[in-house]
Amino acid sequence: MEPINKQQVKEENAIILEYLEHGYPMEQGTMKSSIAQALGLNHLTLLELIPKKDIHLQPQQEVYIGEGKRDDIHHIKGRISIDKLTNSARKELPHVIETVISKDEERFIEFFNKAQPLTMRMHQLELLPGLGKKHMWEVINARKGKPFENFEDLKNRVKLIPDPKGMVIKRILAELEGKEKYKLFIG
Repeated sequence: MEPINKQQVKEENAIILEYLEHGYPMEQGTMKSSIAQALGLNHLTLLELIPKKDIHLQPQQEVYIGEGKRDDIHHIKGRISIDKLTNSARKELPHVIETVISKDEERFIEFFNKAQPLTMRMHQLELLPGLGKKHMWEVINARKGKPFENFEDLKNRVKLIPDPKGMVIKRILAELEGKEKYKLFIG
C-alpha cells in the first residue's frame, strides 16, 4: 500500500471570492501586497492567493493555480478557514459554490446516485440538510431504475423533495464551517 501523499490534494483552478488590491485593511506594515480569497474547484478548499503584479481580479473569476505557468496568480499563500474570510468573500461564497455545482452538476448528482449507508441507522443521504428518511427512501427507490441525470431529473422523479442543489450548497457551507463530522464534498 502506497503512503498517502499530501501533495496529491492540490487544486488546479479556483474561483475568486474577493480581491483586496491593497491587502488586508488591518494588516500592519508598509509593504502590503494584493491578496485574493478563493475557493478551489476540485476539493472546495478555501485559499489565499497572491496575484501577479498589476493583475486585478474580480469576484466569480476563475483562475488557474496548478503547476506550470499561471497567468494571474503568482503563488498560493495557503489554505484559510472560513472565519478568516472577509465579509464580502463570505457573502460571495454561496454564489460561488452554486457556480461550482452548476459547472460540474454530474459530480454532485453522482452523490445522490451512489450514496451508501454509514451505519445500520444512518445513511449518507440523511446528512443533507432537509432530507429525512422518507425522502431518502424515495431517492434510493427512484435510482434503482436508472441513475439520476441531473438535479431537474432528481426533482421530477422524487416528488416533493426540497431543492437538492440548495441542500448540497448548505451541506458544503456546513462542512467548510467545520460543523460536520463526515465530509461528503470537501477535502
